[in-house]
Amino acid sequence: MPKPVSLMLAAITRLNRLVFRLASLLMFVIVPAMLFAVVSRYVFDAPSDWAMELATLLFGPYFLLAGPHLLHSRGHVNLDLVQRAVGPRTRRLLEIVNYPIIIAFCAILLVYAVPFALQSWEYAETSYSSWNPPIWPIKFFVPISLLLLGLQALAEWLRILFDPHTMDEVASDPEVIG
Repeated sequence: MPKPVSLMLAAITRLNRLVFRLASLLMFVIVPAMLFAVVSRYVFDAPSDWAMELATLLFGPYFLLAGPHLLHSRGHVNLDLVQRAVGPRTRRLLEIVNYPIIIAFCAILLVYAVPFALQSWEYAETSYSSWNPPIWPIKFFVPISLLLLGLQALAEWLRILFDPHTMDEVASDPEVIG
């Protein structure tokens, strides 16, 4: 693999690993907020206006930003039965076809997600609940995550194109798992 391509792929993967780790920190807000919502409602009979809504709003970015790293680490749901039933060459061919489909999917959704997020920002969209927080910042995580997912799919595709043994290495790489 050419050195500039290798450096670019490593940079994309490092960026997505960093974003994943930062997004995972949201759990330190989501879990206590949900705990507060449940305890205040069922123990003190005083439901909170904001806790469950905050947890729900933050779970979106957490879920979306984890996707690119999970693509690299093979953490997404896939057809394991099919992949185990075929040989390495067929599995590689399936991956070579699969990643451009993911890239196209991300590109198509990105075309629609950017105006969606910009419109939400222009209208200063809020949740219209009793707490009524702004939700336009949350909507920007959709195009950001699509861009990161598309870049990671491109990186994985190029890895497989340049090195047919990449799939075996990724599956056994402790950095991928951790």
